[in-house]
Amino acid sequence: MALVDIRQRTGYLFLTLIVGHVILISTQVTTNRGVPLLEGVVFGAFSEVQRASNAIGDDVRLWWEDYFALKQVRADNTKLKEELAELRVRLQQERGVAEQSRTLQNLLNLKTSVTLSTTAASVLAGGASPEFRTITIDKGTNDGLRPDMAVIAPAGVVGRIILPTGRASKVQLLMDRNAAAGAIIERTRAQGVVIGSGAEQMRMDYVAGSADVKIGDTVVTSGIDGI
Repeated sequence: MALVDIRQRTGYLFLTLIVGHVILISTQVTTNRGVPLLEGVVFGAFSEVQRASNAIGDDVRLWWEDYFALKQVRADNTKLKEELAELRVRLQQERGVAEQSRTLQNLLNLKTSVTLSTTAASVLAGGASPEFRTITIDKGTNDGLRPDMAVIAPAGVVGRIILPTGRASKVQLLMDRNAAAGAIIERTRAQGVVIGSGAEQMRMDYVAGSADVKIGDTVVTSGIDGI
């Protein structure tokens, strides 16, 4: 084992001497441009190291810039989403105000066109039972409302009051299956009775078979039932 160690040390020493000798020779040898060979080699090696370092630095810088740019894009997207949500809320509010304005205008037009005394009311709630179509309005006996008074809207007849209290009233809608109203065909004055079905559509019964009735005719209340 000692002999092997001596040989290895001798080999290392010999290699070191050779490398040192080559370095010494390199310091003396010059290239065609007058630059020492060793200096040229060292310069070339270090330049490659610098080139690699610069490339890595550029990649890191670009990655860092992209990272911050991506964070900014995400922040901008979040801000835009918040602004969009706020604009949607404002749009819904403006639509609600516009719809309310149209409703009030229609009620005003209705009040001016009806010669009878009327009282404006708002709907508080709808009936829970699908079998009986009713609504609750915010006017009652304190406002002069009585049973069997007609309830109308700009589009036409809504129903009649069936249960008034001091500050509210229950209204039976004309579409209720137990509701009915005397009616006539406006064009020909043919008489009949409009009856609710519990659904959106109603039917008109007790019309003479010889009556002139066409699709698109307007049906109006006749008032013969006293409601």
